[in-house]
Amino acid sequence: MAFVETERHGQVQVVRMNRPERLNALGRELRLGLAETWRTFRDDDGLDVAIFTGTGRGFCAGEDMKESVERGGPDPDRETIDDPFMKGTLMKPVIAAVNGFAMGGGFQLVERTDLRVAVHAAVFEISEAKRWLLGGYDHGFIAGMPHPIATEMALGFRFTAERLYQLGFLNRVVEPDALIPTALEMAEHLLTLPPAARVNTVYMMRQMRARVSPPLKKLADALHDHGAKSDLMESRRAFAEKRKPNFKGWDDPADRHRLPKPEA
Repeated sequence: MAFVETERHGQVQVVRMNRPERLNALGRELRLGLAETWRTFRDDDGLDVAIFTGTGRGFCAGEDMKESVERGGPDPDRETIDDPFMKGTLMKPVIAAVNGFAMGGGFQLVERTDLRVAVHAAVFEISEAKRWLLGGYDHGFIAGMPHPIATEMALGFRFTAERLYQLGFLNRVVEPDALIPTALEMAEHLLTLPPAARVNTVYMMRQMRARVSPPLKKLADALHDHGAKSDLMESRRAFAEKRKPNFKGWDDPADRHRLPKPEA
């Protein structure tokens, strides 16, 4: 069974994650399959728009926790995989068609797209706070959310599709049988635009997303290392074993009150 399936509709390609028994969790084989698919899409001059979706109840459940536990940690090579979508070098518009759960890394996949349509039953969550020493502090900020909403995202609260539509994160919310047709309608509109206008506008809009300043990024890197390293894998083991995690918090309890300070 192929972990990634594609369908061609003229100049539009549907990219479908196909690991439904694991809610399309991002294991190594799925990551590699997506990277190859995005490279092929990038290099095909007859394809101009992609629709990104999943099979089954989930769009994508994020990191494959069971695989990480078996490996002893997240895939160490995932940052070096040649994936133009993940690296932000894909100069063609991508429309998310969110068919179900978009959790953790699955939320981040949606976040990287240019236009977004979701089914009413879709559920969204930034899961970093449950798995790392620092939560997903930047996602709500990059999405232009008000501070309390961005904080809610960073702390791992779940969001319905309807709420994210009201907050401006989603363009459309539809019934399941209208998901791909709606995404195709959006794609057809994009194809009516002059090619340079389509590509240049998408590129410009991506550049205009809010960015985290270098001093705050440095602080975030320090906070990612500030805590009990054993908790990084404990969260994954607990998930895989379907139990409540037993977090240590800090190797030295005094570190709780000695947080790294931001640069001036």
